[in-house]
Amino acid sequence: MGHCGFFLFRMLAGIRPGPALLMSVLQQTYLVGARSLVIIMICGFFVGMVLALQAINALQQFGASEQVSLLVGKSLFRELGPVLTALLFAGRAGTSVAAEIGLMKATSQIDAMQLMAIDPVQRIALPRFLAGFLSLPLLTAMFNAFAILGAVVFAIGVWGMDAGIFWSKLQTGILFGKDFMGGFWKSVVFGGLVSLIAVYFGYYAKPTGEGVGTATTRTVVLSSVMVLIFDFFMTSFLV
Repeated sequence: MGHCGFFLFRMLAGIRPGPALLMSVLQQTYLVGARSLVIIMICGFFVGMVLALQAINALQQFGASEQVSLLVGKSLFRELGPVLTALLFAGRAGTSVAAEIGLMKATSQIDAMQLMAIDPVQRIALPRFLAGFLSLPLLTAMFNAFAILGAVVFAIGVWGMDAGIFWSKLQTGILFGKDFMGGFWKSVVFGGLVSLIAVYFGYYAKPTGEGVGTATTRTVVLSSVMVLIFDFFMTSFLV
């Protein structure tokens, strides 16, 4: 943890704002963020449908099936949205970043940059870290939007719930400060956490094929575990 924290400080201490860094961050944002949109949207849509189905089945026992949108909305914005998006992001983009940086090390590209007096941490690790940090909140918003759409399709289109009741319960029950912003801060922390773990394990991977594979495995495993651990502590403070 100390070595990883020093690596983070080394990245942030060398930030030099400028067109070159901006273009590099935007390019990596497209690679790790935009290319993850398809899986995020598909998973979000079906998670919303499953949530609506399970919520209706549970709430019907108490005669409160009209509260399905409130239950789905609070579950998504508070917990499922940021957590599931972070887990999908770790599996899709985190492993890709770790493997890419590990391959650069295995092919001596990082050593070549050091010989040319170019800091590989600033040139390689920093843009990918910032891209993941910026991408995950946006991906979480997209996940939540498609999950709500999935809930609408099932609750209104399949089950036949009144659309006015669905949207009114959702609008009046979801609080901006407690529900929406709580999930937003979680997505920001998870984005930085997953991105840091990915670039760290990729940068310090052994320069072999086995080392690159180990780095990607460690990235997705540790990212998933840390996301769930941080989710518990953040939920404890945000409740």
